Amino acid sequence: MVSRLVIAAPSSGAGKTTVATGLMAAFASRGLAVSPHKVGPDYIDPGYHALATGRPGRNLDPWLTSADLIAPLFLHGAHGADVAVVEGVMGLYDGAAGQGEFASTAHVAKLLQAPVVLVVDAASAGRSVAATVHGFMTYDSFTGGVGPGGLGGLVGLRIGGVILNRIGSDRHEEICRAAIEELGLPVLGVLRRDDRLTTPSRHLGLIPAAERRPEAVETVERLGALITGSCDLDALLALARSAPSLAATPWNPGVAGAEPGVQVAVAAGPAFTFGYAENAELLEAAGAQVVPFDPLRDEALPEGTAGLVVGGGFPEMYASELSANEPLRKEIAAFEGPVYAECAGLLYLTRALDGKPMCGVLDATAEMTSKLTLGYRRAVAVHDSVIARVGERVHGHEFHRTAVTPAHGGTTAAWQWSTEGPEGFVAGRRVASYLHLHWAGNPVMAGRFAGACR
Repeated sequence: MVSRLVIAAPSSGAGKTTVATGLMAAFASRGLAVSPHKVGPDYIDPGYHALATGRPGRNLDPWLTSADLIAPLFLHGAHGADVAVVEGVMGLYDGAAGQGEFASTAHVAKLLQAPVVLVVDAASAGRSVAATVHGFMTYDSFTGGVGPGGLGGLVGLRIGGVILNRIGSDRHEEICRAAIEELGLPVLGVLRRDDRLTTPSRHLGLIPAAERRPEAVETVERLGALITGSCDLDALLALARSAPSLAATPWNPGVAGAEPGVQVAVAAGPAFTFGYAENAELLEAAGAQVVPFDPLRDEALPEGTAGLVVGGGFPEMYASELSANEPLRKEIAAFEGPVYAECAGLLYLTRALDGKPMCGVLDATAEMTSKLTLGYRRAVAVHDSVIARVGERVHGHEFHRTAVTPAHGGTTAAWQWSTEGPEGFVAGRRVASYLHLHWAGNPVMAGRFAGACR
């Protein structure tokens, strides 16, 4: 059995990341093996989680994979851990648009039968915080947890305690604590207002830990000390240990007997920080040796590269440095093996990004815009590629502030996921688009890619 907690909040900005990351660090400082998880498609928070725990940050997203895979993926990631901490997404009941609470923090907590700790921003309220908490306690029974996503049959949500954030004074704490305890819920922690805890952010959220590792390590250490000094760690651990055993089998990426020997280079470093740990594990299970490289610093692909994966990140922040690495750009342009690219990888493969030369694999240009494009996507493959076949349907995620313009008409698209027209590019054995995919939801893709590399 894996002890576990879900850290949730009434809305974004209430302090979930502060509490979840700090709690992971605080538990780890006690010598516990902590398994970090994040609800939803977020790539940035898991980087901080990994720093706090020394284990890969893993995402739990019913939309990208499936509801049936959440408990198995959780058990796979939490193998050997003493306790798992799951950071929620947005507000507790916010899920995929039009799908009820499907893919919400509440949905994932139910799938994991995990107690929830609600982080409440009390900066502008007193006794009224209890009304907010009461509403979140009773909303699940009011709705039955059933929506268009069809969640009937799951065990009801259990809120096991509250952590108050941005408390201004001892008197403020007394008022809020007394009101919440009238509901029969324990207050498990109280965080005072402290603007120094603000984490530097960018147009897509926090700045990834890999981009500012020394400062990120210091931030995580501060958060761990904050939670240690402000929260009842013993009570939180006891709540985590109250979670029942899960009747699920851990997810297994393995394809026994896969032909070994093919090497897949995966872009990493500060410019390419977005990726799901399970994607690499599936490639390895399919017989690939996954070798990271940094397009900012490495002037050549790893020796023996048979396939190339370029995931998400912030290449627009590093366009000058990426462009300056001309030897690598030229090698990638001439590379004839399979290439799979998502979002940032798509930008890197174009001819130019904000006027700066990129790899030129795709006859297109890219630029930053003021528009944020964000959301889950239902996509269908409109051409065969090294990962998909025409007509196959997938669930993915789109998250960027850039636009890509083909140089001329007649390009071969990868996907269709809107009424606006085809998306992405298929050019021979290269496929690139804005669509982020979690391959655990489509494990055949890893096998196809590894097979194409052979």
